[in-house]
Amino acid sequence: MSLGWKRPVPEGWMEILWEAMAEDLGAMDPSAAIFEPDHMSDWYIEAQAEGVVCGAGLAFSLLQPEADDAESARTEVLVTDGDRVQRGTMILRGKAQTSRLLSKERTALNFLMMLSGTSTLTAQFVEKLQGLETKVVDTRKTAPGLRALQKYAVRCGGGVNHRMGLYDGIMIKDNHIRAMGGIKPAVARAKELAGHMTMIEVECETPQQVEEAIRAGADIVMLDNMDPFTMQDVVRQHGKKVRLEASGGITLETARGVAQTGVHAVSVGALTHSAPSLPFHLEIA
Repeated sequence: MSLGWKRPVPEGWMEILWEAMAEDLGAMDPSAAIFEPDHMSDWYIEAQAEGVVCGAGLAFSLLQPEADDAESARTEVLVTDGDRVQRGTMILRGKAQTSRLLSKERTALNFLMMLSGTSTLTAQFVEKLQGLETKVVDTRKTAPGLRALQKYAVRCGGGVNHRMGLYDGIMIKDNHIRAMGGIKPAVARAKELAGHMTMIEVECETPQQVEEAIRAGADIVMLDNMDPFTMQDVVRQHGKKVRLEASGGITLETARGVAQTGVHAVSVGALTHSAPSLPFHLEIA
């Protein structure tokens, strides 16, 4: 079961996890100190709503027994990130030193709730596009320091990652175009600097800009805030020449209509900046 993780595991997860724990714990947890070190409790975490779980691997890593725990301490993970869960589905269970368990409870639940919210919303978008070839992709609109985990959650929900950061792709946006004096010189300069494996995407707001970007040699064209009728015309003319990505305020209500224009991908910032949390709770058995 890969200890709850869906492969590949996000880079840097361990540092993120322990930084979050240190942020909450500080020097000590005086509320947990009311329990003697040998006080043990059976516990479980369960889902409180239907959705797609993400963060089980993080929670397992945080709640698993430590080196000096009693021999009876144990942690069992019952799901893998990306699994669909119902209200009442048990996610993890175990037996732990009570003081340590209660000190780690909120951090484990915070990760589970936030990441499962993203994976659940992503799955809803993917379901809306069922039967179509259009992919649901994320953006760089992520919480600082949590991008690797949030993009992992998108994958767990069935979505596809756009570039991870500025470093693994070139996107020429409106401000780049204005500052360079046009699409053609911006793409030309990017091609001079880019390696042969680096793709170039250009943000376009009009069909005229799309044509200019294609002539300049763009690999991908982002159709920014275009209406579906205009998108459909662009796809009909250029869909076999470059990959076309729709972007700008796409919602669950509009996603299928946008995808039916024939674009290759729809990018949705809400997956990582506005997904509602999926509720979980930890209970002493």
